[in-house]
Amino acid sequence: MVEAEKMTEPYAAKHYAARAQDYVTSTVHSQGSDLNRVESLVAGKELRRVLDIGCGGGHVTYRLAPHVREVVACDVTGPMLDAVAQEAARQGLSNVTTVQAPAEKLPFEDGSFDAVFCRFTTHHWSDAVAGLREARRVLAPSGMALFIDVTAPPSALLDSWLQSMELLRDISHIRDYTAAEWSALLGQAGFVLQTVGTHRLRMDFESWVARTKTPPERVVAIRSLQQAAPDDVTRYFGIEANGSFIIDVSSFQVTPL
Repeated sequence: MVEAEKMTEPYAAKHYAARAQDYVTSTVHSQGSDLNRVESLVAGKELRRVLDIGCGGGHVTYRLAPHVREVVACDVTGPMLDAVAQEAARQGLSNVTTVQAPAEKLPFEDGSFDAVFCRFTTHHWSDAVAGLREARRVLAPSGMALFIDVTAPPSALLDSWLQSMELLRDISHIRDYTAAEWSALLGQAGFVLQTVGTHRLRMDFESWVARTKTPPERVVAIRSLQQAAPDDVTRYFGIEANGSFIIDVSSFQVTPL
């Protein structure tokens, strides 16, 4: 079921290999109004082939599979794909194919997918524009794409604090982009932005750091940052006494230019 391309293993792949099952069972990743939206975009459309880039624990794939002929779940992490294949089989989803590849170098022909989906992964890409251009390349001219990710606030202060917490928690983190940055990146990649939606999501601190197996010393550093945060930061992120907090998640629906 897994088709692997010979390549130098990306940093994120090394980092997430031991964390695969945690993402399959993650409550945050397996639930949410954004997943309902993913499903609503394909239900009743009779799409032939769709792509889930950076599939992680496979939750987008599991929502898509009952409504399309084939879902290709693509990720840089081999053990993550193994876990997705096993879970898809457990759910009786026989139309799921897994492919190992980075978003910046997709091993698919031009225009080979009716729709492309990408959820909670762009912040790991080493080159966001390259990854988005690849998504555009493999999307059919009449297709649509949906990108979902944590978005940074436009305030420089709030942005800095979010990125700092993210990097301490997960050293493969690169950047949560602002909505304005997303708009620019999508335009550079050859997409036309159709709709943008944003909702807020509470992150339970204990499960947030457990999922990435964050070392104790960095957990202490995050809590130290939170406890010393300015009032504006504490208020915006709703930082609680136990470290739990709230982030912004945005969905960008696009079509090819």
